[in-house]
Amino acid sequence: MFKCLSAEALGVSCGQGELIELALSYGFKGVELDIVEFVDQVKVQGLPKARRLLDSAKLKIASFRLPLDVEADDDVFRAQVQRLPDWAAAAAEMKCTRALVRIEPASDFRPFHQNFELYRGRLTEMAGLVEPAGIRLGLSFQAAGDVPNGKAFEFIRGLDALLMLLSVLGARNVGVVLDLWDLYASGGSLEAIRKLSADKIVAVQVADAASDAAAGAWPATSRVLPGETGLIDAAGALAMLAELGYDGPVVPVPHLSRVAGLRSDAIVKLAGEKLDQVWKAAGLNPAGKLTASAVRR
Repeated sequence: MFKCLSAEALGVSCGQGELIELALSYGFKGVELDIVEFVDQVKVQGLPKARRLLDSAKLKIASFRLPLDVEADDDVFRAQVQRLPDWAAAAAEMKCTRALVRIEPASDFRPFHQNFELYRGRLTEMAGLVEPAGIRLGLSFQAAGDVPNGKAFEFIRGLDALLMLLSVLGARNVGVVLDLWDLYASGGSLEAIRKLSADKIVAVQVADAASDAAAGAWPATSRVLPGETGLIDAAGALAMLAELGYDGPVVPVPHLSRVAGLRSDAIVKLAGEKLDQVWKAAGLNPAGKLTASAVRR
């Protein structure tokens, strides 16, 4: 495992050079790639120049978020999905093999079974388009009780339902984004992680829950930095993931209101410190492996 910096997850607005500097300054070993920005740079500057700073920093290019609306109307979705092969090929050039896709928790237009079939078909197609480049899709769910409000039909808000969707996809290169906050907010626990194999975990996101979060209905704003309250056992989860052999990115993902008003460097410094505390509490070494003393516990 390795500590990964996502500018989007922390609400940090910066260019590639500043992102690299922040990651190196505050203990991150990898970064998330803005795939649209990177592909645009490649078109204008050429690949060697577009990747020069990333190569010199020797950071892992962990993942990229797919800027697609899976539930869009057919014509919009078709226009979006045409860019997938180019995005996948560009990411593969950077040895970035994880693409992240968010499942919407509710719909105004389709009941569960219709939405399930829509996602099944479109995710299978997307997986097929990125597979030649060696890209895996990581699916995430959202469990916040206040997201979204007022939609007519509930959809996937927990790990079991997400795994059911995975089981019917006709693609081997699809797995889960394990978000510890969403896992706990949906009523799950560390034991749920044992349902997963390391090869089915595409990425890991960590956050703690605010101490005043209402039981059973955590709002999205209750996402705080990992290790802040201890309501979520992030250290125990990371230790378990290390035992499973997971070797991918671990990204701190608080609600943006929790870091509002701070400068970019202060946000990344704070996130790095909190993640490092959890990392050490899990008994992990800098390479993300359990130390000998942690294995003996």
